[in-house]
Amino acid sequence: MVCRSSRSLNPVDIWHGITEVPKDLTGSVVTIGVFDGMHRGHSRLLAAATTRAHELGLPSILLTFDPHPLAVLRPDRMPPLLGTVTQRASLAAAQGIDHILAMSFNVAVAQLSPEEFFLQIVRDTLKARAVVVGSNFTFGKKAAGTTEVLRELGHKYGIEVHVIDLLVEDDAVICSTLIRRLLGEGKVREANAALGREFSVVGEVVRGAGRGGRELGFPTANLYFSDLVALPQDAVYAGWLMVISQAPIDGDMKQGVRYPAAISVGHNPTFGDKRRSVESYVIGKNADLYGHTVVVEFVDWVRSMEKFTGVPELLAAIHQDVADTLRILEVEK
Repeated sequence: MVCRSSRSLNPVDIWHGITEVPKDLTGSVVTIGVFDGMHRGHSRLLAAATTRAHELGLPSILLTFDPHPLAVLRPDRMPPLLGTVTQRASLAAAQGIDHILAMSFNVAVAQLSPEEFFLQIVRDTLKARAVVVGSNFTFGKKAAGTTEVLRELGHKYGIEVHVIDLLVEDDAVICSTLIRRLLGEGKVREANAALGREFSVVGEVVRGAGRGGRELGFPTANLYFSDLVALPQDAVYAGWLMVISQAPIDGDMKQGVRYPAAISVGHNPTFGDKRRSVESYVIGKNADLYGHTVVVEFVDWVRSMEKFTGVPELLAAIHQDVADTLRILEVEK
């Protein structure tokens, strides 16, 4: 079995709140946003921020929010998230960002006027010499701070403001909303194109019903997620699984290596499971992954979820899923 080279989440220090920002910080270039999913549109902001930081000889800082502002302002409109803050930070670090501030978003922060936010956070805490945002950026109470307001504040207080145009392809803005829609339609390959990488989820492997290995001969690494986590449409997908926890693995797998996997997302209609899950069969490997943290990457759709009349039909479908997965991933068995 051919496996792909290792590619793990980049370890990065996150400042969890403004109290963790070093007091001796003397200047920075700051990019601000939620950055959910860290897609190619976000990458343009990061590139602009790191370039300007290099020119000024200053560190670059990504300011994101945890929780998502809508969780506080409009919980009824809170979208499922495309990734965790840790994933967000790791992807930012991989693109050259020096520091990540995950600022707690609460009612007090939501009540800050645009100028108060600019002065208290951007100027006084992060010592920003330059700010980089997208053209749809808003900030401050009731989102009263537009990019034009930001430019005015920058001019008033002597801080550069760089507004980056949105990335548009085929008349569609590359944004988190688009990616959630594509995932919800099972269009993983298209979502990956917008992300600039494979969509992935991270979680700890837990025990399932045990049918995959005990009854079917296809043991799976099972992850479970709440409705607040974005997942692809219920279906079978081709992808990769990689163990990122450091504890020894009982079996023939290694940490940091991406192994081909047939991935089932959703409730299991044949056995009547009610929980939404991501179940990955690592092809050609036999390892006990319970308790290990893994990354599951989605490459492409294989088939829709089906309810089979019996185990023989299900087994035939799984064998075909494995063959299709290897073909999609261009891996020889």
